[in-house]
Amino acid sequence: MEQHEHNHDHGHSNIPKFNSRDLIVREDIMAKAKELAELIYTSEEVQHYQKAEQKISNNERIQTLIASMKKKQKEIVAFEKFQNASMVAKIEKEIEQLQDELDGIPIVAEFQQSQSDINYLLQLIVSVISDTVSAKINVESGAVAASSDCSD
Repeated sequence: MEQHEHNHDHGHSNIPKFNSRDLIVREDIMAKAKELAELIYTSEEVQHYQKAEQKISNNERIQTLIASMKKKQKEIVAFEKFQNASMVAKIEKEIEQLQDELDGIPIVAEFQQSQSDINYLLQLIVSVISDTVSAKINVESGAVAASSDCSD
């Protein structure tokens, strides 16, 4: 794992340097983060995802399609080693057909949508936290926050 140093070396600055791996997060912040994670876990988006995931894992046709695709991907690796481009192309086409069939199953589309919804929710939460912290830092330091909104 790569280590990143956070260094504010502005000549005579006394701002401490932090190695991100060694950064200790306050217990109250971690507790709130875990509380927020628990709220997210109980959200409608996550519940919907779990139901869709359960349906997919219990669907024999979907599991067969996934297993076939995995097997064909291993075949591609083998044929690539032997530099057999025509077999690689043939198997890639077969995988594409299996993927099209899989994508045509309504529960798969529902599952993919629920994954997308959860990702959007998480990105939104991170964005709100980041924007709120940035706004407070700018206000408290007296800096003028640059606005990306040109409608002023």
